[in-house]
Amino acid sequence: MALTELQLQQYARDGYLLLPKLIEQASLDTYNQRFLAIVEGQVPLSGAMKVMRDVMVVKGAVEPETKLHGVNKLFCLEDDPTLFDYAKHPQLLSAIQSLIGSSIYTLTSNVFNKPPLVDGRHPLHQDLRYFKLRPENKIIAAWTAILPATRESGCLCVIPGSHKNGLLSHDTPDWKFLNSGFFGTSDVDIDQRQHVAMQPGDTLLFHPLLVHGSGRNKSTGFRRSISVHFASGECVSPRADWQTTGHTRRIS
Repeated sequence: MALTELQLQQYARDGYLLLPKLIEQASLDTYNQRFLAIVEGQVPLSGAMKVMRDVMVVKGAVEPETKLHGVNKLFCLEDDPTLFDYAKHPQLLSAIQSLIGSSIYTLTSNVFNKPPLVDGRHPLHQDLRYFKLRPENKIIAAWTAILPATRESGCLCVIPGSHKNGLLSHDTPDWKFLNSGFFGTSDVDIDQRQHVAMQPGDTLLFHPLLVHGSGRNKSTGFRRSISVHFASGECVSPRADWQTTGHTRRIS
């Protein structure tokens, strides 16, 4: 699925592009079942994979009904062939290559699991805050809904065009409950936020400087998605070992 010129222009203007129904239901079901099997201990963690528990559960503020209710995300999917198949999905790869070129690596990979009845917010931030690679226009995130992501369940929100403003200052929000590693920026006009509701298979591609975040899950179900950050083989870093950390994989 090579992107059209109109789609390329939209991405350049807004810093993101929504591709409806990019990933078929059969693949989503496979990713979902694998995630559930890992969280429930039916299969072991692979390689560097880790399960992150929600901060409210860790601090004892809530008692999860099940293991699944206490999980915020599963990360480092590279050594799990079932989940990492997402990063190699032909439709997704074609779209990614349209934007950053044919030679690509993965940087980070996650299954995000936003349970009900916990805070679960992710402050407005830019992903480039976490990366040393440059140039930034050769890095891109792909975020695919496995389950419906609605305003009620805490879908992503974005500030269109914010990728043109450079890297903003980030700090730790003064929240009672904040998941580990979550930083936020206040150098934005929150009235410009747009909430991106997504159905299963819908995929959002976005620039690492795009300001985005997500709210609480106020529904009774889970908001679950799978996501990978890709970088072009043209990217460079002060860390000469960035390609051999065990958290990256060459795709093409």
